[in-house]
Amino acid sequence: MADRGIVAVFGSMNMDLSVACERMPRAGETVGGSGFITNAGGKGANQAVAAARMGAHTHMIGAVGCDAFGTSLVAGLQDAGVDCVFVARRDDVETGTATIIRCEGDNRIVLSPGANHALSGEDVACALRYLVADELDADICDLAPAAGGVFIAQGECDLMATAAALSCAHGLGFYTVFNPAPACDLPAGAWPAVDLVCPNETECQVLTGILPTDDASCVAALGALLAKGAGAAVITLGGSGAVTLGDDGGLLRMPALSSEVVDTTAAGDTFIGALAAARLQGLPLFECMAAGARASAVTVSRLGAQQSIPTRAEVERKFGLDGLDGEAE
Repeated sequence: MADRGIVAVFGSMNMDLSVACERMPRAGETVGGSGFITNAGGKGANQAVAAARMGAHTHMIGAVGCDAFGTSLVAGLQDAGVDCVFVARRDDVETGTATIIRCEGDNRIVLSPGANHALSGEDVACALRYLVADELDADICDLAPAAGGVFIAQGECDLMATAAALSCAHGLGFYTVFNPAPACDLPAGAWPAVDLVCPNETECQVLTGILPTDDASCVAALGALLAKGAGAAVITLGGSGAVTLGDDGGLLRMPALSSEVVDTTAAGDTFIGALAAARLQGLPLFECMAAGARASAVTVSRLGAQQSIPTRAEVERKFGLDGLDGEAE
């Protein structure tokens, strides 16, 4: 089955700067460090990479500064097959960064959003309208719905811009996916524009007041998410897999697939990107969750963020699949 559209991701692009030390410095103190690493990150960028590596025609909508970090992040996305025409280069703000201090198995993170908060809802809407017009090979003034396309947004960009972008994408016919990470709530009027909300268990607790730990609490939490106005809900539960509700209101549980866990960084982002790519094939939600589970199982077996996200061929080899949609490539 051929893909039926594009994946468009509006989200964050960060450069992660991480260093280890034996103890946290006190005020005014300098301590020695080691193991300094830089990693391309940002939930939006990670999800775009995952969708692209699963074979989806993927576009990134975001912003970086006119600096070395921004250049590196864009190059990494392009190397993964992500179209970056709608990534703005801003000279009035720096690229987003996450500064991470690792100490005794714990870490402290200082997040500077930088250019991730630079785009407005109308900036994203303009990009989406051009994408739809380009897909249809039509004049931009005569837009038809973007049937089959998927739009993904998270919580690391300006929340009002995110809400406006979801509403625009939904109106254009995209299947909209909202990943409220870090935990954040949309304005009430924006929730009906969300076709699928996909938090993890802690984000779900912030949004609903319910921590999904067993079948009963999972059903209650999923119901509370739907009550906000979203069309469907999936909660990711780490090593316990993911859950959603069936047509009859009963709980459907997708278990986490067996894998050697090396690093869980980007596992959730891989799940969402792979789910979106599967959606382009017209698969039902539970089968899209299965695609996400397979891709995530490969990601957690590797160290790092974007570099750990697998290609479609790698997932197929691990699970003995002859094409994720049942056809040989």
